[in-house]
Parts: sequence; structure tokens; C-alpha cells
Amino acid sequence: MSKRSLDIAYFLSFCIEQYKEMKHLSGAEAAKLFGQYGVLEYLEEHFEALHSQSRQWLMEDIEEFINIRKGEAA
Repeated sequence: MSKRSLDIAYFLSFCIEQYKEMKHLSGAEAAKLFGQYGVLEYLEEHFEALHSQSRQWLMEDIEEFINIRKGEAA
């Protein structure tokens, strides 16, 4: 596994962990939500811009991303 791939994997794991703590979800629930709304793909695609942001900013961005996707599904 390349260093970049490993960095992305750690970043995705960090985001799932932080989001589950913020929302009081299990890891499985957070991962399911991320999968359902394409959050992991979004985070990986924009890794270069996102990985240097603060935890709070990331959580707000993920929350906004999910809410937009929920609105599109309605």
C-alpha cells in the first residue's frame, strides 16, 4: 500500500470515528451512513483539500454534505 493510500485510509477512519462520537453512533452506524450518502468517496476525492482542516470544520462539512444528499433523495 502506498503512503498516500495509507494516509487516505487513516483520514477516512479518523472522520468516521469523529463523526460517530459527535452523533453518538456506533462505528457500524456511522460507516453505513457514510456509505449511504457517498461520504467516503467525497472525502477520498477531496483528500488533499480536506485533510488539513480542523476536526470541527470537517464535522460541519460532513454534516452539510449528508444533509444536502438527504435533500436530493427526497
